Amino acid sequence: MNIKEFNAGGYKQQYRYKSFMPSSIHHEWQISDSNLILLLSKADSKLGELNAFSQLIPDIDFFIKMHVNKEATSSSRIEGTQTNIEEALQKIESIDPERRDDWIEVQNYITAMNEAVTSLEQLPISSRLLKNTHQILLQGVRGQNKQPGEFRKSQNWIGGASINDAVFIPPYQEDVLDLMADLEHFLNDETHPIPHLIRIAIAHYQFETIHPFLDGNGRIGRLLITLYLVSKGLLTKPTLYLSDFFEKHKSLYYDNLTRVRTHNDMTQWIKFFLEGVYQISENSIETFKSIISLRHDCENKIFSLGKKTKLAQNFLNNLYKTPVVYSQDVATTFSISLAAALRLIDDFVRLEILHEITGYKRNRVFVFSKYIKLFE
Repeated sequence: MNIKEFNAGGYKQQYRYKSFMPSSIHHEWQISDSNLILLLSKADSKLGELNAFSQLIPDIDFFIKMHVNKEATSSSRIEGTQTNIEEALQKIESIDPERRDDWIEVQNYITAMNEAVTSLEQLPISSRLLKNTHQILLQGVRGQNKQPGEFRKSQNWIGGASINDAVFIPPYQEDVLDLMADLEHFLNDETHPIPHLIRIAIAHYQFETIHPFLDGNGRIGRLLITLYLVSKGLLTKPTLYLSDFFEKHKSLYYDNLTRVRTHNDMTQWIKFFLEGVYQISENSIETFKSIISLRHDCENKIFSLGKKTKLAQNFLNNLYKTPVVYSQDVATTFSISLAAALRLIDDFVRLEILHEITGYKRNRVFVFSKYIKLFE
C-alpha cells in the first residue's frame, strides 16, 4: 500500500463516547513522494555518519551516560517534569524536596533505558520488553498505581478534565492486545521490506495512538525509537535520542501525530520524524567533536600537576561518566583518603575544570560545567 493511500482508522462507538480504532500497520508499504525519499536519504546518511563517528571515539562508553541523562530529562520535560541535566546527575539529598518526585522520575527513565538496551541482547523489540521497561519507569513515582508493566485494562484518554471533554480517546482496552501484536509483528517482520527509519516512524505513531499503558506512554514510545535503532544495528551505541527535537517542537510533534488520525496524512508525520533524525544526528556529531576538543584542553591542563598526573587523568576520565562530584565518592572510587580527594578536587577547581555550586563550607558539590553545557 502506498503511504499516500493510508487510512488511519476511525472512531468506534462505546457506551457514552467514541474511541479511535487505528488500522493495522503490518503490511507492505510503498513510498512515492520524492521529497520524503530525499529526506530519508539525508537522514539515513547523517545517522550513518553519527554511528561511524561514535565508533571512532576512544572510550565512547564514558559519554553514553550523558546522552541517556539528556534523553531522560528531555523526554520527562515533555510530560511536565522540571528536572534539568545537572540536577539529574546529583544525589537526591542535593535536590530541593519539592523537586524530588521529578528527579526520581528521571532516574527511573535512565534505569529503564539502560535495562532495556541490555535486554536487547536476549529479547527482540516486543511487548514483553516494553512491559518490563514500563514497570521500571513507574516504580515508586506518580503513576505507580496505574498497572506498571501491564497493558491497560480500562479506557484512558488524552487531554481534558474527563473522558467527556477529552482531546483524544485511544482504542478500547479490549482491542489493545491485538493492536500491540500487530505493532510487534510490524517491527520484526523482515518479509515486508521497508526502510528502518520509515518503519520506526510509523511504529512510533501507532504506539502513541494505541496508548497501551495507563501512564508513561509518551516516554516509552520515545524510548522505543532508540531501542529499535540499536536492535537493528543502525546504532552501535545508543547515541541518538529524538526527545530533545520533540520537546523543542512540541506543538508540531503533537500536531503531526494528530494529523495522521484526522487527515490520514502519514507522509507529513514521517517527514517531521526524518527531519528530527537528521537534526539530532548532526547535533550529536557536533557534541562529540566538542567533547574531543574539551578533553584535549583538559588533558593539557592536568599535565601541570606533575606526579599527580596519572591520578588526575583517571579522575578526568571518570568525570565524563560522573560530572557532578562529591569528595567522599572520589575518595572511595580511587581508594584515597578524604584529604587527598579534597586536594585533587581543589587542583581541578584551580585549573577551572570543576567549580563548586552550593557555596557551603561542608557537603560541597562540584560540577564539570563545561562538559554538562555541551548537552544542554
